Amino acid sequence: MESEEESTVKDRLDLMRLSLDERIYVKLHYDRELHGKLHAYDQHLNIILGDIEEIVTTIETDDETYEDIIRATIWTIPFLFVR
Repeated sequence: MESEEESTVKDRLDLMRLSLDERIYVKLHYDRELHGKLHAYDQHLNIILGDIEEIVTTIETDDETYEDIIRATIWTIPFLFVR
């Protein structure tokens, strides 16, 4: 069982340490999202994820009706290094 000191979040690296081997959500630029298991990180917050689902959201405008069409493209990736 973890002591209270081991489970407290004092800075951002503590939160990363507590999230090891857990599924996390990462929001990237250009409407990209990652959902994956956190395997490793460093002090610069570079991370290694496994069993990833990448979701890319695009918004297109219909030429006839001028309505926005939102599309999500989903990929699965075994391992990924995010810088």
